[in-house]
Amino acid sequence: MKRLIAAAALALGIASAQAAGYEESVVRAPVVSGVEQAYIDVTVFRPHGAGPFPIVVLSHGSPRSAEDRRREGRQRLAAQSERFVAMGFAVLVPTRRGYGESGGEWAEAYGACASPDYHAAGLETARDLRAAVDAVRGEPWADASRVVLAGQSAGGFGSVAASAAGFEGLVGVINFAGGRGSMGPDRVCGEGRLVEAMARYGKSARVPELWIYSVNDRFFGPRLARSMHRAFVEAGGRAEFLEAPATGLDGHGYFARAMDDWAPRVASFLARIGVKS
Repeated sequence: MKRLIAAAALALGIASAQAAGYEESVVRAPVVSGVEQAYIDVTVFRPHGAGPFPIVVLSHGSPRSAEDRRREGRQRLAAQSERFVAMGFAVLVPTRRGYGESGGEWAEAYGACASPDYHAAGLETARDLRAAVDAVRGEPWADASRVVLAGQSAGGFGSVAASAAGFEGLVGVINFAGGRGSMGPDRVCGEGRLVEAMARYGKSARVPELWIYSVNDRFFGPRLARSMHRAFVEAGGRAEFLEAPATGLDGHGYFARAMDDWAPRVASFLARIGVKS
């Protein structure tokens, strides 16, 4: 029954996408970790036409509740993806291991709150993002020499982590309110460990990045956000920090609720780093 519902939702999404002027499809991407392999769902949005189009990998967050990870189903981030498609990008939205109906167990655990290992957790997220790109390499519509990673919350954090290792074709990162370990409003497990992880990523990250955090983010507030950014840059990373305006009661929703604000900021950043359709 779940698969029938998913198939119906995909058909409806494809019809809506065609009406909106782009194409939607789903690919299955293999993710290899040690001796284990799992397949994840990757929603693909791309403009009409032959391409090749530069790629944006758009990464979802991680709900505080473990039950919600599976309950949310295949990730589409359709409204946000449309903004990037309008800029001339093909958009990949991976539903990472342990989320929705993607295969594998949840790989992004960071351990006990007293001593969280955010660095390792972020690298597991990064593994799924690279797998999504690898799944479309060689497709005639995909320009895998121009890849931008963009993500919200845990997805933003994982995008920064992926820049630390780098991969062929990666040219930039957009981090929307990236972080891990939020236990409740203005409560984060081991903030210092989060800052340390960003510093470790910054030592080897070499592509330009744009970090955007709302002034009233209740997951990762302005002080913590700037501390993470400072650690990343002082370690050698290249990241511009933008403090976005307040959004509703909790600015962590900026990515979903303030698209008219961030779209021109993102378009300006992409133009500055020379990524155009």
